Amino acid sequence: MKTDQLTSIVGRFAYEGTISEIKPLGEGLINDTYKVKTTEQDKPDYVLQRVNHNVFPDVDMVMRNIEAVTSHIRRKLTQQGVADIDRRVLRFIPTCDDGKLYTVIDGTYWRLMVFIDNAVTKQAVNPESSRAAGKAFGAFQAMLADIPVQLGETIKDFHNMEFRLEQLRDVVKRDPAQRVGEERVQKMLAEIERRADEMCKAERMGREGTLPKRVCHCDTKVNNMMFDKQDNVLCVIDLDTVMPNFIFSDYGDFLRTAANEVAEDCPEMDKVRFRMDIFKAFTEGYLQSARSFLLPVEIENLPYATALFPYMQCVRFLWDYLSGDKYWKCQYPDHNFVRANNQLHLLLSIESSYPEMQAFIQGCLK
Repeated sequence: MKTDQLTSIVGRFAYEGTISEIKPLGEGLINDTYKVKTTEQDKPDYVLQRVNHNVFPDVDMVMRNIEAVTSHIRRKLTQQGVADIDRRVLRFIPTCDDGKLYTVIDGTYWRLMVFIDNAVTKQAVNPESSRAAGKAFGAFQAMLADIPVQLGETIKDFHNMEFRLEQLRDVVKRDPAQRVGEERVQKMLAEIERRADEMCKAERMGREGTLPKRVCHCDTKVNNMMFDKQDNVLCVIDLDTVMPNFIFSDYGDFLRTAANEVAEDCPEMDKVRFRMDIFKAFTEGYLQSARSFLLPVEIENLPYATALFPYMQCVRFLWDYLSGDKYWKCQYPDHNFVRANNQLHLLLSIESSYPEMQAFIQGCLK
């Protein structure tokens, strides 16, 4: 977009200062993001962002969730006497007209937040950054364990295993791409169905009332945290997916991507391996922060959570392969099947590590 258009959008918000420059920021895959620089030394810079309402159809819900979460964290940090709170939690700027944290222009949704200066994100996953991630996401959940409002579900059934299996079984019945009959597909379906009952136990425990839903981030990646120049975690960012879920979402989804020895579409299955060093570092950091509010049933099922997300992603990749590759972009005809097979092999590696995981978790609790 042209600078004058972007300047006009920023003008809808109650920002401070004089705009000197607006330029693209980062390489986000979902939202369009711009840095808004101001001329005054005593005024902050800002981040202007267009929210992708195709991914998040109820932007009002997304922003109400974010307002509730950031306000609650801000109160907690104030009570703790934390200095420089605007570097520790995102601050969104209200609009000039109605005070909402977003504005709508020609069917597009925009928001403005304070830019966190002298901070960086990290892409590398190693034991050090994984421990920091575990501690940060655990602390994020801990601060929100007593939030007094019920958040909305910004992406319906996002991490619902029963729903994902229903999707797969439906496409198997319809077989729109005529791929169900492949021998390799039949073998994978058998592996999936053999574990289906066990992998859906979170939903069952939820219905039985033994497993609570909590406020979760639901997109726990290393690059969804801000670090200062001394490598200390400042705050958790990218809050669009924050919603009620089982804590397994934040714990298991991080390990699915971070602890695989190779990329999720690596076709060399003999190289797919679950990294116990990443598991141990992340778990140690997570329990250090989250142990204060976790129930015994949540802690004892952390190995299950570790297996759940490669299983879920295997199901989703296979569903897309059988659908004719409609959801994820594919570089070659078998790309989605390779992805599914990769996740299945990661699951097998995790299952073989169960005893070591359980022993490590028990050791963290002593």
